[in-house]
Amino acid sequence: ASLVRGIAAARKTGLKPKAIIPVDLFGQSADHDGVAEVARAEGLFVLDDAAQSFGATYKGRRLGGIADATATSFFPAKPLGCYGDGGAIFTDDDELAQTLRSIRVHGQGADKYDNVRLGLTGRLDTMQAAVLLEKLKIFEDEIAARNAVAERYARALDNVVTVPRLAEGNTSVWAQYTIRLPNGGRDAFAAALKERGVPTAIYYGKSLHQQTAYRHYPVAEGGLPVSERLSADVISLPMHPYLDAATQERIIAAVHEAVA
Repeated sequence: ASLVRGIAAARKTGLKPKAIIPVDLFGQSADHDGVAEVARAEGLFVLDDAAQSFGATYKGRRLGGIADATATSFFPAKPLGCYGDGGAIFTDDDELAQTLRSIRVHGQGADKYDNVRLGLTGRLDTMQAAVLLEKLKIFEDEIAARNAVAERYARALDNVVTVPRLAEGNTSVWAQYTIRLPNGGRDAFAAALKERGVPTAIYYGKSLHQQTAYRHYPVAEGGLPVSERLSADVISLPMHPYLDAATQERIIAAVHEAVA
């Protein structure tokens, strides 16, 4: 409903919406059926942002094969990460794929020295590709390990903080484990955990519409209060597939102490 209001707000100011970019945040999929329904009704392209969620599923379907196109990231902090910068785009549209290949290499045409459009240097470095090929072999095992870590957190923290939930039919790759505190006090909480040797991170301190570059764009009627509230509340605990039970217990104990 908010998406529909956002499209209407854009048109009201004279803008012409072209695409919807749903974000599969923190490891879990967006509501792709809902987004697709709006996109069909409004005649809009859908570019899925699966930078944090590559490997997850939505109603039994892998992310990467649901939207018109899907972009993902292989930055080292992502669930499937290389040792530097990297990423990929997935699409079943042959014409779009051909255009994207051209843009990736300076905008070249049939002759590599004839650039037919504005492009960029977006090729994945060979060394990063080699790293990713090896990491793909253990990717499913790492996803399973991330889910085990998330389950331990949920069991231990469910009555202490607001823990993330999986929507029915979804799986997550748990790019982050992001909680909400019962009575605010995020800075004090982070400081208390740091004192106990436990790092935390805030993703993200500002919602996108609050960023300087986007402040002048219209937002949905009624604003975006949920985004703003979450930006002020959320904090992420350590999450990776090699977080052993003993270390995680120490993190959990620190959370309990900091919230008490």
